[in-house]
Amino acid sequence: MTLLEHTGMPLGQVDVFAVATGPGSFTGLRIGIATMQGLAFAAGKPLIGISALDALAEIAAVEAAGQQIATWVDAWRGEVYAALYVDGREIATPVVSSPEAVLTAIGDTPTLFIGDGARTYVQKIQGAMGTAGRLSAAPTPVLAGMIGLLASRLAERGEPSPPHAIRPLYVRRTDAELAREARVAG
Repeated sequence: MTLLEHTGMPLGQVDVFAVATGPGSFTGLRIGIATMQGLAFAAGKPLIGISALDALAEIAAVEAAGQQIATWVDAWRGEVYAALYVDGREIATPVVSSPEAVLTAIGDTPTLFIGDGARTYVQKIQGAMGTAGRLSAAPTPVLAGMIGLLASRLAERGEPSPPHAIRPLYVRRTDAELAREARVAG
């Protein structure tokens, strides 16, 4: 809304709304998506959800030049949300895991790493991969602009969905699920 106020654009002039679908915190994702669904419903416009991992991969694509891209978002708890991309295509389902486990899965395939998780764990990347693991030269990017750009591309291709169809990308299971599982196993 602040951007609309600064530009003097009324909400009704927005053609398509975009929202980050995750991964991230359960509450944050639900609030962000619900807010954008409400705005899109109120304006009678479509809403397009974009994964933060897809946005990171798109930012790194120019620098990667055909190389595999690993998008890492810090998931706290000593873990990263991670996905792998080649030529703009996701080649591995997003996971939440320790950096060591993700690095083991990558092996020695030359890979460009991007995201705040990559910056947090750069020493682990370099220790495990040497020169095959390279950190993106791009500073940790603000994703809103790329999410908007990717959403506009999808809208131009006629791929928007109704606002109610947007769902969060939950990679981690909830603490309640993990606690219940521990009780059953114990």
